[in-house]
Amino acid sequence: MTFRIISRLDIKPPNLVKGVHLEGFRKVGDPAFFARKYYEQGADEISYQDIVASLYDRNSIQSLVSITAEDVFIPVTVGGGIRNIEDATLLIRSGADKVCLNTAAVKNPDVISHLASVFGTQAVVLGIEAKHSGGGDYSVMTDCGREKSGLSVKDWAGLASELGAGEIFLTSIDREGTRSGLDLELLKLVRSLSELPIVLHGGSKTAEDISLAAKAGADGVAIASLLHFQINTITELKESLSNLGIKVRI
Repeated sequence: MTFRIISRLDIKPPNLVKGVHLEGFRKVGDPAFFARKYYEQGADEISYQDIVASLYDRNSIQSLVSITAEDVFIPVTVGGGIRNIEDATLLIRSGADKVCLNTAAVKNPDVISHLASVFGTQAVVLGIEAKHSGGGDYSVMTDCGREKSGLSVKDWAGLASELGAGEIFLTSIDREGTRSGLDLELLKLVRSLSELPIVLHGGSKTAEDISLAAKAGADGVAIASLLHFQINTITELKESLSNLGIKVRI
């Protein structure tokens, strides 16, 4: 299977923003411009996350998705504020290939199966925002890492396929935005609980670090800081990964 490099773009409409530990977000620029840039560099997917959608009980990046779909010809995943079939339908009709749910899924797990029955499991992603809680486990957080759900990752991740999700988008809040290395222990925990494809997000540091995630069971990584702040290009990362024996699309 080809390992995927996904560009993660956090959106506080109308801007692309970047934070650390999913907080302290600062403006980066025009998200449509960056999405096109990463597509041209060879990204395998674009992942948009409306970071304030759950807070304000809405998703407002439908127009951004439409603009992106005109210029970017790779899968686009959209998360944030998707609560029901109507919300998902608007985004998919605008050009999204997949929708990612975290907060709504925790509040109402049946929404995952409802969406999968309409759009297919391949279009439904379960987002898990995880924060280390000690003892080898992690807490599931909601509302862009702001709220405790009361669930543990051990309890939640194993239910993903039963709920009807086709993929897990796994964020380490402890590592997110730090460029301190991906959380391989979190990855291994979730991989032991689920056979679904896992995209790991939070802390990407080097191609070597990313290659360890691939070897530990990740099907892809979602990268933000390395790209937004021009530390690496996707082209450079893929060339390095290929040299390290990781199968990527070049």
